[in-house]
Amino acid sequence: MLIVDAHLDLAWNALQWNRDLLLPAHTIRVLEAATPGKGRGLGAVALPDMRRGRIALCFATLIARSTGRPAPHLDYGSPAQAYAVAHGQLAYYRALEQIGAVRVIEDASGLRAHIAAWQSWESSSHGEPPPLGIVISMEGADPILTPDDLAAWHAAGLRLLGITHYGPGRYAGGTGTEDGLTEIGRRLLSEMERLGIALDLTHCSDLAFTQALERFGGTVLASHHNCRALVPHQRQLTDDQIRAIVARDGVIGVALDAWMIRPGWVVGDRPNPANPSVTLSHVVDHIDHICQIAGSARHTAIGSDLDGGFGLEQSPADLDTIADLQRLPDLLLARGYSADDVAAIMHGNWIRLLERCWS
Repeated sequence: MLIVDAHLDLAWNALQWNRDLLLPAHTIRVLEAATPGKGRGLGAVALPDMRRGRIALCFATLIARSTGRPAPHLDYGSPAQAYAVAHGQLAYYRALEQIGAVRVIEDASGLRAHIAAWQSWESSSHGEPPPLGIVISMEGADPILTPDDLAAWHAAGLRLLGITHYGPGRYAGGTGTEDGLTEIGRRLLSEMERLGIALDLTHCSDLAFTQALERFGGTVLASHHNCRALVPHQRQLTDDQIRAIVARDGVIGVALDAWMIRPGWVVGDRPNPANPSVTLSHVVDHIDHICQIAGSARHTAIGSDLDGGFGLEQSPADLDTIADLQRLPDLLLARGYSADDVAAIMHGNWIRLLERCWS
């Protein structure tokens, strides 16, 4: 089955983590076997594995924070540095496109042609699959120097924007804060709406979430979020927040970061034997919770965040590479979901949201 994954930090892995994503994930693990650091030698995502897993389309991020709390390869000392890093990540996607490894999707006609090509290949199963499709997203708006610069980012291919990340973002409070929208954040939302850039509510503080929904009239989504009712943490969506996204006909992608899937998980460099077991079946628990609140399977999907600063040490135990997302359809069918519902969750809901945003 074709899959759309709404959150992969491909360029960050390629550039800041120095991974050649043209190689299979298993090869990258061997090359990193002696590299110290969390998630090293334990990656799950590379382009060959995405093709093998029929991840026909993903939302591929640009990420470079500037929160005043510098961190190597992620949080930079000034917005100018974040701007430069994000442009380098954008250049990486364009380089992949130039060599034919990916296709950057920017409009509804391109989306339809891309999905049709993958559906044709899947039905025939002959030859090489088409290039992987990517929709360019930004996780945290710090690289945008001013709201007036957003038009240039849009012209360069940006189509989805999460206005904050962890900490006190320049445009809105993120995870771990109680801050709301800033003044330039309010201006940024107006410019996003004018340009038709969808708002990703992921990582917004509770106050920023509410304020952004009240101010922004365009398409909304939560690319990689799980449920606070199942794992209590501010990073997760409350049931009322889920209802608010559903009311706007938005879509929520469930994430595969283990601590977000089952309570009690202790994050570490390597597996902690005291941690609870986490499997893809537990991921389905979050999908099902959203569906029960929404009253249908129309508003949930996949936003894996695999290799988003972690590796197999913090992923479901029955997942080896991103290709194992193909295990999810059978798990959903076993829960009583229809084939049409499964197709919607695995790809259809994201495609519908993009078509509506770009129509």
